[in-house]
Amino acid sequence: MSRKLGGAVGMLGVLLLSAQVGANEVVMQFRTQEDPATPADPAVCAAAPFEVNVKLGGSVYVPEHNPKDGKVVDGGGRRVGSATACVQVTDSAFPAGQQLNVYMRYNLPEGRFTARGTCTLVSNDVPAAGLVLAGCAMRLVDVPKGFVGGSVSSTSVFNPRKLPGYATGSYYTLYAYRDGRQRDASKVTEAHAAEAAAKAKK
Repeated sequence: MSRKLGGAVGMLGVLLLSAQVGANEVVMQFRTQEDPATPADPAVCAAAPFEVNVKLGGSVYVPEHNPKDGKVVDGGGRRVGSATACVQVTDSAFPAGQQLNVYMRYNLPEGRFTARGTCTLVSNDVPAAGLVLAGCAMRLVDVPKGFVGGSVSSTSVFNPRKLPGYATGSYYTLYAYRDGRQRDASKVTEAHAAEAAAKAKK
């Protein structure tokens, strides 16, 4: 996503702005940006269930937020992984309202997540002609051991014309469910209490 674009409000947590919202729920908020040093993985796009004609590789970052208002103060933050985006573009004019088939792979500290869905184009002329804004919604179709599935959504920027001053990338929210056998609310609470007690003794 463009470095000039703000991200969604998130809660600071471990590694990926990760918040444990329930015994079996995990929320991660992160940013991706196209990165020549991290090319798209051709094996990922080969597995896409549609014809791919755009492949993007990028790095994954944890943005830093102002805790008072949630604004992103550093979109670069800390690099924590890589991502591959496989896209089917049917109209290179990128008209508003067009839907693009997408297949994504995120290599994160929690493991490898793969998602499939669509990106709906919002505009192709804000703040400059040729810059494409989109919103994406995807289902997790492959998740690390201990997870059972979930969804991924984003606010994204595509810069197909390579306009100066803008970057291709996204701000993502990944919402996943763990296997209920892997997590237990009471055990999580007990573990947190024990950790807090240990810190208090130091």
